[in-house]
Parts: sequence; C-alpha cells; structure tokens
Amino acid sequence: MEENMKLATVEDTVEYRLFLIPNEPRNPEKHKEILLKYIERIMTHFAPILVPYIWQNQPFNLKYKPEKGDVPAHMFGMTKFGDNIEDEWFIVYVIKQITEEFPELVARIEDNDGEFLLIEAADFLPKWLDPDNSTNRVFFHHGELCIIPAPRKPRAISWLPTTTPTIPQALNIISTHPEKILASESIRAAVNRRIREYPEKIQASLHRAHCFLPAGIAVVLKQRPRLVAAAVQAFYLRDPFDLRACRVFKTFLPDTRIMTSVTFTKCLYAQLAQQRFVPDRRSGYQLPPPSHPQYRAHELGMKLAHGFEILCSKSSPHFSDSKKFLVTTSPLWPGFLDSLKKNDYFKGLIEGSAQYQERLEMAKNYFQVSVNRPESSLAMSPGEEILTLLQTTPFDIEDLKKEEANLPPEDDDQWLDLSPDQLDQLLQEAAGKKESELISKGEEQNYDLTQVSESMKAFISKVSTHKGAELPREPSEAPITFDTDAFLNYFDKILGPGPHESDSDDLDEEDFECLDSDDDLNLETEEPGEEASLKGTLDNLKSYMAQMDQELAHTSIGKSFTTQKQVEPLSQAADNNSDEEDSGAGESVMSPVDVDLNLVSNILESYSSQAGLAGPASNLLQSMGVQLPDNTDHRPSSKPTKH
Repeated sequence: MEENMKLATVEDTVEYRLFLIPNEPRNPEKHKEILLKYIERIMTHFAPILVPYIWQNQPFNLKYKPEKGDVPAHMFGMTKFGDNIEDEWFIVYVIKQITEEFPELVARIEDNDGEFLLIEAADFLPKWLDPDNSTNRVFFHHGELCIIPAPRKPRAISWLPTTTPTIPQALNIISTHPEKILASESIRAAVNRRIREYPEKIQASLHRAHCFLPAGIAVVLKQRPRLVAAAVQAFYLRDPFDLRACRVFKTFLPDTRIMTSVTFTKCLYAQLAQQRFVPDRRSGYQLPPPSHPQYRAHELGMKLAHGFEILCSKSSPHFSDSKKFLVTTSPLWPGFLDSLKKNDYFKGLIEGSAQYQERLEMAKNYFQVSVNRPESSLAMSPGEEILTLLQTTPFDIEDLKKEEANLPPEDDDQWLDLSPDQLDQLLQEAAGKKESELISKGEEQNYDLTQVSESMKAFISKVSTHKGAELPREPSEAPITFDTDAFLNYFDKILGPGPHESDSDDLDEEDFECLDSDDDLNLETEEPGEEASLKGTLDNLKSYMAQMDQELAHTSIGKSFTTQKQVEPLSQAADNNSDEEDSGAGESVMSPVDVDLNLVSNILESYSSQAGLAGPASNLLQSMGVQLPDNTDHRPSSKPTKH
C-alpha cells in the first residue's frame, strides 16, 4: 500500500516530504504549478545557507512528486549523506525552518533506520509508541515536532483513527487539531539538542588547510568549492582500477603545483588526512621528508590531486563541451538573484569585486543544480564539470603563485586527537547531561553512596517484562489501576500451588500485566474483607521468607553477606538444654543482612574491577543517572569486612 510509504532503502540516505494543508481536492495541473512555485520559493529563501554548504555526497534538493494511491502530490527530496551524519541533521534543521517560514506546509522526514527523530528521543517516548505503529505519525508543523497519538481505546477519540493513519488522515488531523498533537517538551528538546547550534555550526564544521596543488585544481575549487567533496570521496573509495589512471597524470601535472588554501568539512579533512598513501613513482608526485615544515600541505595536495585525476579519468572532454549552459538566460534567474540580494547573500560586497564574483559563481552553480535543475539524463558528473571549468576558465600560474604570500592561516587540526577527558565530555553531551552534573574533584571526597542504593531500590521495585525493565514515570502519565483477584492469584503462585492447581513455577504473561510498572498499589481503597485477605497473604509470604533466611543463615551463602550490628544486647538464655530452645535462641541472635552495605560494596567491587573501562556496574548506574567518581585507589579491591 502506498499509504504506508516505504522507508529509505539506500544506506545512509535521508528522505523528506513536504505536504500542503489543508489537504483539499485540487486540479492536478494547478496543484503541480503551486508546488513547483513553492520549490522555487524555498530554494531561493534558504539559498544563503545552502549555497556555501559543502555536502558529503548529495545536496539538499526538492522535486515535484505526483499523486499516487492515497498519497497526495507533494514535494520530495532525497540526500545521501554518507559518512557525515551532520548533513542529515542539517537537513532536519532546514526542514524545521521551512515549516516555520511556510506554516501551510507539513513535513515528514525519515532515513533507512526509519523514524530516526524518535530514535534520538527514545528515552522520552510514550509507552504506546513503537516502530510497529509509528508510521505516518511524526511530522514537523509550524517549526515544531508533532506526534499523532493513538487512542487508548478504539473510537475513544472521534478524530483519531484506530489503526495506523494514512497520509490524508494525518494531514487532516494536523490541520484541524494542531495544538493536540504537539510532541512533549522532553521529546522536542532531545531533537532540538542536535540542531540548536545551526546555522552557526556550519562554519564551525569547516576546516581550512594549505595544500600544494596543481594550479588547475586551485582554479576549479575557487569557483566550485563543493567539488572538494567529490575529489576526497574518489580518493577515499579508490580501487586498483582507479589508480591505473594515476600512474601518469594527464590532466593535473605535478610541475604546475602551487600553494593554496582549501576549505574542507571536518569529515572530509579527516578522511583525507588519516589515510596513508604512497604515490606511484611514475606519477611525478614526490613528497618531502616528514620533518619538512610543509610536509602536510604536500601530502594533502598529492592525495587531493589523485582524487581529481580519478574523477576526470572517468569523463570525456568532448562530451563536456556539449554541456555548456548560460544560467542567466533562464526566466527564473532574475527573481532568484533579487531574492539573494534581499536576503543579504552578498554580505555588502561591492558588485564586480573579486569576492562578489566568487559568490555569484557559487550562486549560479546552486541555481543550476537546485532551482533550474536539468534532467537527470543531461546532468553533468563531477568529472565533466571539472573538465568544463578547465576549458572555459583561463588562468595564469604566475599570478596564482603571487597569491601564495597572502594565504589565510590554516586551522589547527588538534581536534583529530581526542584525550580521554574530551571523549568522556562528548559522551556526556551525547547522553544529554549538563556539565553541572559531572562530578568535580572536590566532590569526590564527599560523595554520598546512599544514592547508589536508593537508585537501585527504585530500579528493582519496577516490574520488568520480555521487553526489558523501564525507568519510573511521572504518576500523572498513567492511571492507577488495581485488580485484587489478579494480585491474589499472583501471590498464590509464588507461595505454592493449591490442592487443585498444577505444580508449576511459571507465571503467565497475563499475570504480569496486572502489575503495571508505572502503577502503585493502593490498598486503602479496598473493602475491609479484601484488605484482611491481602494482609494475611502478605504475612504468610513474610513468614515463608523468614524461614528461608533461618535455613540459609549458617550456610556459606548466608555467611557471605555482611550483617547489621546488634543495637540491643542479647539476653542470656537461661536454659539451653532442649533442641527447641537452642533453635529459638538461634533465631534471636541472627542479625539481619545489611542490604544497602552489601549492595554498595558489590557494585563498588564490580566497578573497581572494570579498571576504568565500560562494564556492567557503570552501565547500570549510568542508565539510572548515577555517576561514580573515578577510582583513584589502585590497590586490589576487597569486600568490606566487619570489625
């Protein structure tokens, strides 16, 4: 069925759709014209942040998608982000801003993992929401994340469908009840945490480095900075067949190299810098010794030159000649250029200046690719685009060499090396913890271990099922229910089978369902007879457990626990002759186990044995929000003993 649209099946790919509301019957041709106009307006309005952005693989794009089945006509885009996950989250930011700028649009976004926005907010999702019923429920509207709820009971709410909503149903709900489908504040905060630093983060994600490159590559990158991504990918994903083209360079000769500044994304720079590669001797690309002050610039330039040569080796020069185009002849160009000027794309630069022309060339390329995009059969590959630029752009190597003295300083690449403390901080930020929650050195001396035992008690007091244990919820999130018969039946099975019951220790899943992990047992509301019956059952259970304690007290298991000190002195037994009296005295002297002390000591022993690495103790405590200070005592850990 088209109503449940298939997930993106290509790895590392994000798909996004924009629908127009209210979803009313429209003339197909007129509706297409309206949506195409929206595409033009969107791509023009967001050009100031989209034009300079360097994409890992594919750019943000929109195209018209005709009606098919129950899915109305809409704007559709698909971007392969590859290894740079930040491209995906930047698209989330753009989609969110589009729905805020155009409130009549509703957006839906997903990747090959499905509803990745819900995955990001997994710790805060309502219990009813899971991958099986989340289809067509998550949208952006008015710049906010919306989740269409599911009714607790069939037809409990008239405007909510009892099954997975179709796209038309979802659009109708968003149009008529926008205030009732807003996602909870915690869910929205979890998603916003990933995109709150945009658009400033765009500049922070770039890295500028000096590269010793052939002059032709420097000229190409000056007009098409985004082509650095295709070149890095060509080098990074090279195969032996690709390297055959780099034995003897035909396009980018090594004797034309100059020093220039190249702008990468941090992901692209890491891919290029971290790969070890030795060029073929026949290529002419010889590297200076590693001690040379410009060794890194020579190495980066050599690798980048290989990437560009690989791209051009797969293209035909004469074929690229037929692809020349004039952007300014398009009827959409004047309006696009006016919109750029209104949105301060040129940053006050003087028209005709070198920097103005550079930004204008970038805008023309963006316009051709994203706004006035040619048919796929005529679209140029990166290699063809590079050859076209080389043939149509004259340059003088001597003039380019003169610019070497005025190159901007390159960025420090120390961010490639993470210290353990920096890694811990990144993990804490990814987990959504604030710096104030981290334990300082001064707090380590006064760390209160009672929170360890209290958190563990709160954790184990909840009922777990085959789906796992869940964290406590706010009391207001779920109604309190109590089934007396099911409760008594549950304890009957624990205490043992009755005369007519089967001898089985297994509990049906239905028996656990009566004890909701979020529900408290309210015994005060029961009738006196029922309360007495419950009290008797609990007394029997306590007696049963006490007898077990007596039997285990003098075994090796019982002696392995630390017990509490006696508060009152034990009375001296007057008569110890009979076995029964001995047994009674034994009961009186048995000290109760110190549960908190045993719990904390065992956890600390397990935590210490991890030697600073991940392990069950730290993972369990962190899942409950408890963070222990680092273990500074390197002596062999031992269990606390009673003195």
